[in-house]
Amino acid sequence: MVSINDVSVAWGGFTLLDGISFHISETDKIGLVGKNGAGKSTLMKLIMGIQRPTSGHIDRPPGLVIGYLPQLMEHNKGRTVMEETMTVFSEISELESQIESLTAQLALRTDYESEGYASLISRLSELNDRLSVAHDEPPEVQARKTLIGLGFREGEFDRPTETLSQGWNMRIELAKILLRQPGLLMLDEPTNHLDIESIEWLEDYLKNRRCSLLLVSHDRKFLDNVTNRTVEIMLGHIHDYKVPYSKYLDLRAERLAQQAAAYKNQQRMIQKTEEFIQAFRYKPTKSNQVQSRIKALEKLDRIEVDETDNARLIVKFPPAPRSGDVVYKAVGLDAGYPGKVVFRGADIEIKRGEKVALVGRNGEGKTTLMRIIAGELEPLGGESRLGHNVDLGYYAQNQEEILDKTQTVFSTLDRIAVGEVRTKLRDILAQFLFRGEDIDKRVNVLSGGERARLGMAALMLQNHNLLALDEPTNHMDIKSKDILKQALKAYDGTLIVVSHDRDFLDSLTDKLYEFRDGAVREHLGGVSDFLRRRKLDTLQELERSAPRETRQAEPKVNAARQEQKEKSREDRKKKNRISYLEAEIEKHESRMAEIEKVLSSPGPEDDIMELTREYLECKRDLDAKTEEWGSLID
Repeated sequence: MVSINDVSVAWGGFTLLDGISFHISETDKIGLVGKNGAGKSTLMKLIMGIQRPTSGHIDRPPGLVIGYLPQLMEHNKGRTVMEETMTVFSEISELESQIESLTAQLALRTDYESEGYASLISRLSELNDRLSVAHDEPPEVQARKTLIGLGFREGEFDRPTETLSQGWNMRIELAKILLRQPGLLMLDEPTNHLDIESIEWLEDYLKNRRCSLLLVSHDRKFLDNVTNRTVEIMLGHIHDYKVPYSKYLDLRAERLAQQAAAYKNQQRMIQKTEEFIQAFRYKPTKSNQVQSRIKALEKLDRIEVDETDNARLIVKFPPAPRSGDVVYKAVGLDAGYPGKVVFRGADIEIKRGEKVALVGRNGEGKTTLMRIIAGELEPLGGESRLGHNVDLGYYAQNQEEILDKTQTVFSTLDRIAVGEVRTKLRDILAQFLFRGEDIDKRVNVLSGGERARLGMAALMLQNHNLLALDEPTNHMDIKSKDILKQALKAYDGTLIVVSHDRDFLDSLTDKLYEFRDGAVREHLGGVSDFLRRRKLDTLQELERSAPRETRQAEPKVNAARQEQKEKSREDRKKKNRISYLEAEIEKHESRMAEIEKVLSSPGPEDDIMELTREYLECKRDLDAKTEEWGSLID
């Protein structure tokens, strides 16, 4: 489908990508991994044609539709959420025009066995599939489903896009990309601004969507659930594994261990051979053996050990001064903004040493609470106060964006450091992988992950006993997140963290506050316990549209009886639908087989154009019915 052929990217004497080659096929769902700055985003830009390689080339089939979501993008203004999303359907007329053109070309050709003819048939089938999906439901229905899946509420569809945050505008762009039904999806950290439920919806979508996928994500579970192949970029080279991320880690460790063992054994053999040659080089009786071994060494295929990037983020937070027993307390807290209350009546108590996660869908008030704790926002009602002797360190969600882009890495810290710590700035920056010439880079040329690390480094310059971290792992690579997680687990102060990264939160926090439907609820235990309870407790889709707390209560017996009746009725409808679909599938398969037989050897009376049209319609209908049948069987 897409071939990357001996591609290199270099500038200023530095080689980012060094002669990499691999192929993306129609069934590949690839996780693209590597440390921040390894070249993942650059590779996506090369495939899109936004950037050109220094050498090598990338082959894309003509007409391939690529859906590309970059880390940072410009957002359109002047439309509502729904109006902006609906702009994607302007492409339908273009699809119909392409189908008409290809059908006309097929009608004029007689080279039925040629690759060109087969290619046209394949392309026409792909376009018809996309048009079929577009016509499967009214465009507005498709847009609504996708927007709701990505976390929007019905009441937000009429909001102007310029009133939304960057994260919510990113969701609109992602919705537009998904609705285009591209043949290749390239998503660069799509989960950074998604809440847990939206991530789960996107997981299901990507698992069930028939298209190629190239995915950059620092969410390990997301990679495992979505991908079937992992391509690692390391020190300019790639290593290709036909497995998801966790299995890739195991295979990579095995490969490196086997390679190291084989290298060690070969080096031992080379050393012994060279010792033999040196010892007997000048003895006539051993000359034949010496020459034989010299030739053997010359012909030896020497094992090389792959270079690995062992630089790791090593973070140790300073010891936390002792605070009072209660670090933060809110009683009957109402929070929001002028004209908009986000949540009401929240009772929150966080004690010294606790590690607490704030979870829930975006827009429910997690960042609002963090801003109140940090003193950036006043409560609308109720009480909010920090405890005795609390020294707060606040990492904002947009921390990397609010850095002064005209400053260098070093001067960013130098401007805020005071006292003896100024003598340790280079050591602190080295902990965050800024070494040598890196400290003289300007902030505006840093990657998103590098800016996030710099913001975290700035947070360490003072001894805080309460850390309030709002999405601290956005843009951090998996290794950096793991090390930061271990540092936070070892931190002896109090932690409040907002994150949508399940793997990061798991085993880090011991209490959660869930923000949902205008209220804040306390949950004891970790994020895994919380998610497990939620899945067992309710039907997610029903609860999203009508929360249990706001539904009108019914007598339990009547509700159970009514539920049983509805279940029996639905079961009967489902069985009847399955029987109908099986009969239709058999009918379509039979007709398609008949048409294939005619097309393989058409006679003078056969209308090739009409048969092709009928075949593609049958295929489109068959695919739709097969997909529906599969969903009912599951």
